[in-house]
Amino acid sequence: MASASLCLNSLVTLPPSSHSRKLAETSCCCSCLRNGSLAGAFKPIVVSGNPPTFVSAPGRRIVAVGDLHGDLDQTRYALEMAGVLSSDGQDLWTGGETVLIQLGDVLDRGEDEIAILSLLKSLDIQAKAEGGAVFQVNGNHETMNVERDFRYVDSGGFDECVDFLEYLKDYHYDWEEAFVGWIGASKRWKQDRSMSKNYWGPLNLVKDRGRKGVIARSVLFRPGGPLACELARHAIVLKVNDWVFCHGGLLPHHVAYGIEKMNREVSHWMRGLSESDSNAYIPFIATRGYDSVVWNRLYSRDYSDLEDYQINQARFSA
Repeated sequence: MASASLCLNSLVTLPPSSHSRKLAETSCCCSCLRNGSLAGAFKPIVVSGNPPTFVSAPGRRIVAVGDLHGDLDQTRYALEMAGVLSSDGQDLWTGGETVLIQLGDVLDRGEDEIAILSLLKSLDIQAKAEGGAVFQVNGNHETMNVERDFRYVDSGGFDECVDFLEYLKDYHYDWEEAFVGWIGASKRWKQDRSMSKNYWGPLNLVKDRGRKGVIARSVLFRPGGPLACELARHAIVLKVNDWVFCHGGLLPHHVAYGIEKMNREVSHWMRGLSESDSNAYIPFIATRGYDSVVWNRLYSRDYSDLEDYQINQARFSA
């Protein structure tokens, strides 16, 4: 499991964006009501970049949550502990003007991956109505799935993909409504699937279901697929106020390359819109290699390892 990390921008200085454009002001206007009082005590949240890269959230409480890996129960528990999710099972935002950042690795190892993505989307919509926001950054397990590297996918994760594709048909492939609604529907689909397996018993076509699962996941996560396009809305590196968030670790040469450029390239790749002529193009600096943004573990090792890495980088650059 890759460790999620965050770094102060006093450690890695980020240049101001020269051409990023304001995409959204995610807080509601001061006339919005919350609990009988006026919301909007703080200045609006301003988001720049596509996907979001620079966020100004004056005065907000900021909460970061790391790897969730398809475990919906533990996800809810963590969000309840953080004070942003209701404990009544209704999946309601209780964070007010809080800014929540999920640090990647929602995917793999569990059976409720899409449900968690749906929950985070639903909470973002609710949070914006109260002057808060939910942001996600992609981790190595998100990029692995877009590469169709399914080594760490739980069997239940494949099953969820089959169910979700069938569920989409009921919505006539209306993505926005269907995706947000999956968190409320996934439990019933899982129960129906379990009953079906019990009914068939030894005749259950496990191999056939497994093949369908791989095909369904490939359809959803291939570059340009619906879930890959959903992941493409999220950054690899996100700066909120004076904090920088990423899944693995940000190094000086990443900053020199340009985090907005990295985010844009990864997003284009996930959408199947790569500027490269090669279909195999993958944004290496962000997603591949031991020192890429999503794989970097240098900050969790001895300081001497980081020092040696920086010396080698300097020699290589020279």
